[in-house]
Amino acid sequence: MRNNKLKSKLKNNSLTVGSWITMSSPNVVEILSQYDFDWLCIDIEHNLFNGESIVNLIRLIQSYDIAALVRVSSNNEEIIKHCMDAGADGVIIPMVNTLLDAVKAVNSVYYPPLGRRGVGLSRAQQYGAGFIEYQKWLKENAIIIAQIEHHEAITNLEEIISLDLIDGVIIGPYDLSASMGYPGDFQRTDVQDQLRTFESICKKLNFPLGLHIVNPDKEELKAKIDLGYSFIAYGTDFNFFKERSRYLFLKKIVSASFKNYTYS
Repeated sequence: MRNNKLKSKLKNNSLTVGSWITMSSPNVVEILSQYDFDWLCIDIEHNLFNGESIVNLIRLIQSYDIAALVRVSSNNEEIIKHCMDAGADGVIIPMVNTLLDAVKAVNSVYYPPLGRRGVGLSRAQQYGAGFIEYQKWLKENAIIIAQIEHHEAITNLEEIISLDLIDGVIIGPYDLSASMGYPGDFQRTDVQDQLRTFESICKKLNFPLGLHIVNPDKEELKAKIDLGYSFIAYGTDFNFFKERSRYLFLKKIVSASFKNYTYS
């Protein structure tokens, strides 16, 4: 079983940059896996993936020595167990609002005595042949990222990140603003205050601070790194394709304009 370099980077609060997978196409994932991402996250919360495609995408990502994470659809022990049994390096858990939510996530990832995960044999355990090795791997390498996306979670943030087996947190500004009654309105003073509180608590406790830069923007990436963010999701598969398509379309228009231009 391979060691998970992402785990040690999170422990040291070192910078890691990953990206978001929303399409089940192996070709798309293979393209993204050729770049120097520390991790790639398969998002099954807002996108449709069947069990077979999740296993295959995890296998493909890991073949490039990249950590394969899954953003699960909910803090549900069966869903988390299925993703971990499929061989995921870890999970991103939505709507972790309390310490009890964080404990529930830990229980779903880890076998007793650390958690309560049911024991089964699948890809993660090498279909039974590597069960003993997997137990050791799990203790040393499994990753749990708590998604902070409700004003209640901000109130309870210190308690949530005090749990030893939570490896990092990632802010969800859309749902955070929605929980305050203003979905998508990030510029409101009260929403900005919540975001600053999130940053200050994580910095005070030297805890990995995460966010998702949905639209690829190099300047925003640099700005967030300068602010102390160390667990950064950069772009999504569809946004990379959108940006490339837009670039090629504009290039074609400019090229055509110069071609048809005549001097008077």
